[in-house]
Amino acid sequence: VNQVANLTLVSSACDTVSTVYASTKESHPYIKSVCDAAEKGVRSVTEAAASCVQPVLTSLEPHVAAASEYASKGLDKLGEKLPLLQKPVEQIISDTKDLVSTRVADAKGAVSS
Repeated sequence: VNQVANLTLVSSACDTVSTVYASTKESHPYIKSVCDAAEKGVRSVTEAAASCVQPVLTSLEPHVAAASEYASKGLDKLGEKLPLLQKPVEQIISDTKDLVSTRVADAKGAVSS
């Protein structure tokens, strides 16, 4: 989970969503009160679930470690094959816009000639 969260694409997407969420809460008092209540509920459920699941996780720790290592190797290979994962969301959007603009211009040129 940490490795996925540290991917540039994932962390920049989370930062963007977090910024929009905070801005929306700040701009709209009614939404803020609903979001605050939802956040409190999620915290309570998470704490309750964590205390119930902890004994099971402790017994499964060797299996979780093996799965984590396997997933980590897979993510490394995925990162090599998809360099897009190492770019921030803003750059991907910009690159995509540039690519689409170029393709449209090429198509217009081909049609007009």
